[in-house]
Amino acid sequence: MTSEAGNAEASVRLLLLGGFRLIRRDESVTVPRGLQRILALIGLRPGATRAHLAGLLWPDAAEERALSSLRTALWRLRQEPSCPLRTAGDTVRLDPQVQVDVDDLVRTAARVRDGGDPRLADVVLTAARHDLLPGWYDDWVLLERERLRQLRLHMLEHVARTYLEAGQHDEALQAALEAVGAEPLRETPHRLIVRIHLAEGNAYEALHTFYAYRDLVLRELQLEPSPAMSALLGDILTPIRDAPGRPRPRRHHPVTDPVRSGPA
Repeated sequence: MTSEAGNAEASVRLLLLGGFRLIRRDESVTVPRGLQRILALIGLRPGATRAHLAGLLWPDAAEERALSSLRTALWRLRQEPSCPLRTAGDTVRLDPQVQVDVDDLVRTAARVRDGGDPRLADVVLTAARHDLLPGWYDDWVLLERERLRQLRLHMLEHVARTYLEAGQHDEALQAALEAVGAEPLRETPHRLIVRIHLAEGNAYEALHTFYAYRDLVLRELQLEPSPAMSALLGDILTPIRDAPGRPRPRRHHPVTDPVRSGPA
């Protein structure tokens, strides 16, 4: 492409979280659904070979037919003035200047994990709430969707722990609640919420969180909370369990009960 085209591509963004969008100079570019799949896969698998791309996109077709379909699709994409593709030998990738929101999420998670300021993750608390390409059910999409979901959950929990250790309980609670909202059955963010309430001296809130989660996993999975979670409240739960007929604290869930969703 010419240098003029390269300058145009500097303002191209490929957004895959929450749905496919190609943005050029702050305006949406209309891309047919079949070509969306090509761009999305290339964005998620940079530098993949043509054979690898063809096999993922047309898994039920013979190799030669799949490669022929890919060649046709790439030719069609090159006819678009905003096409952000680069080819080198047998590999296909997006232009390096194209911004991909998935890459932003991965880079942010790496910086936070490596000891960066947890505030770097603030943008992810909102921007990455949406799944990768919702409504798409290709095998490669499902795999990447779960990978990114787990990446975000671990990052949110890391942020919550970092804030908790720094004594910033409100920020820690918000990150932990975000993780609970993303996966309500996952125990680790519930444990973090219990620890945060205990650090603030709110035993009542900690008990609410414990029993709400216990009711949830009993109902949905027929499981009890792990010994690690029960151990957090050992000194508080023991007298409750040892007192027959003693009323149990009111149940609620920190996400679905707006009255009790924040710190006391």
